[in-house]
Amino acid sequence: MSKQEFLSEELIAQIKGIQLRAKHLVTNTFAGEYKSTFKGRGMEFDEVREYTPGDDIRSIDWNVTARMNHPFVKIYRDERELTVIFVVDVSASSAFGTVNKFKNEISAEITALLAYMALRSNDKVGLIIFSDHVEHYIPPKKGRGHVWKLIREILTYKSQARKTDLAVPLEFLNQVIKHKSIAFLISDFQDEGYKKIVQTTAKHHELIAISVTDPKEMEIPNIGYIELEDAETGEFILVNSADFSLRSGYKMHSAKNLKEQKNFFQSSGIDYININTGESYIRPIAEFFRKRNKIAGR
Repeated sequence: MSKQEFLSEELIAQIKGIQLRAKHLVTNTFAGEYKSTFKGRGMEFDEVREYTPGDDIRSIDWNVTARMNHPFVKIYRDERELTVIFVVDVSASSAFGTVNKFKNEISAEITALLAYMALRSNDKVGLIIFSDHVEHYIPPKKGRGHVWKLIREILTYKSQARKTDLAVPLEFLNQVIKHKSIAFLISDFQDEGYKKIVQTTAKHHELIAISVTDPKEMEIPNIGYIELEDAETGEFILVNSADFSLRSGYKMHSAKNLKEQKNFFQSSGIDYININTGESYIRPIAEFFRKRNKIAGR
């Protein structure tokens, strides 16, 4: 029996809701944005045919022309098809959320939105889900049913690992996808030592980093003594949230980390999108496409 047959009605409804919302956004908000941002690999040779008046003489295939004793021209086609890979963090911290949705739910919605954009342009989409190791890999493929599978995996995959190791999925990506792809790295980036592999990956693939954070990860509310658990390590610590210096220091530290993260990606020439679970992800994604198209002069 397939995994899908064990899904609850509630989860099936959630996946369908994500699909419908993504399709609506692709049609009404992001129509044309993806295709104008991500171009194909250029023009690929297709065939030769006999020269007809009006053809560009620069396209004449002189070798064939010499053999056939009359002019032939080269015909090219636009090599549009792209491969899009979603590299999604499913470590323990992804199952955290204090507003309306967990981070993994936001990750699933973002993946659905971008996957349907790719599908509309007839591109293939694949998925690598990871924690401190590669949990699961779904090879690139086309089709709405395939997108359903990607959403389902992100929402339902229960990792036993607590920590995040960003180097592992990126090394795996570089091994299994030999040609240049578009890779969306979706994580809360609660890891260290990933800068070198990120920069290496960006040389082989068009890498876009999407950071998903929760408001409560950025500051501690004033509610007295609270016990905090580090989702990545499982360690607990008792703190007095009424202490202004504690709250202020934590907020400054979180803001500093987020800024350094953004600066690293931008200085490395890698697009960076910050998504807050307490806000709509539509605006930052729309801003990403707007900036990319503006830079390209489109």
